[in-house]
Amino acid sequence: MKVVIYTDGGADPNPGVGGWAAILSAGNREKILQGNAASTTNNRMELQAAVNALEALTRPSQVEFHTDSEYLRKGITEWVQKWEQSGWKRKGKPIPNADLWKRLVFLNQQHEIAWHWVKGHAGNSLNERVDRLARSARLELASRQAISADLPNVYIRGSCKGNPGPGGWAVVLEEGSDTEQQSGSEPSTTNNRMELRAAIEGLKMLPPGSGVNLVSASDYLYMGATTWIHGWRKRQWTKRDGKTISNIDLWQELDRLMVNYDVHWVSGKGFPEHLAQGLDEAGKLAVNAIDLER
Repeated sequence: MKVVIYTDGGADPNPGVGGWAAILSAGNREKILQGNAASTTNNRMELQAAVNALEALTRPSQVEFHTDSEYLRKGITEWVQKWEQSGWKRKGKPIPNADLWKRLVFLNQQHEIAWHWVKGHAGNSLNERVDRLARSARLELASRQAISADLPNVYIRGSCKGNPGPGGWAVVLEEGSDTEQQSGSEPSTTNNRMELRAAIEGLKMLPPGSGVNLVSASDYLYMGATTWIHGWRKRQWTKRDGKTISNIDLWQELDRLMVNYDVHWVSGKGFPEHLAQGLDEAGKLAVNAIDLER
């Protein structure tokens, strides 16, 4: 049996919450695998993806294996022989992730595998897809961990008809059994700006010093507020290429505001039903806000 496999894995922060994914295809058939871990590393998630993908094969196969991890590809094709000979030690210290490496060595011997390295984020559609699957697995767990039952939930959504075009934002605040809503609109804007405006207005609905679960369906907002913003601050609000970040005015406003709150960002796919309902309601309000603007 000939099988094509793409895998990816990562943790954010590193070490931190991690996710992995694999896409296996044989002829017209396709299988998707995903998983996550509460405390792990980028490298361990890359290995976990490879191990789980190969363990899913039910019989010896010819495999075209694709990964954007040089750690994984060079490890299995070059380094493991030295590690085995040295008793899985390097300079007297145990090899990190030796348990997964040993399992991968065994699985590698059960199949005829060609290991390929592909450049990440370079337009390879399957590599990009498995990257999104791994990230969604990580965010799904990160979201569950971030939800504090004793804090209010603020659901935020933005919407835009055209890019740019008329846009709306909305906030649904749930605090115990009480619910409060706010929304607004702009005649010419973008969806990302409306998501940012929703987050800003949502925080303003709570007294400074409050803790809050800030629930968003926007990867742009979530990744920006939890990951990218640290680099932006260090680079004086510029990208790595030196260009000013998009929506700098709203990002700086949100950054100043977050200092006054204990924000638990909640994002990802596969929301629990009660969170999905809150986001749906905010989404409807954002769309209605556009109609009122027009």
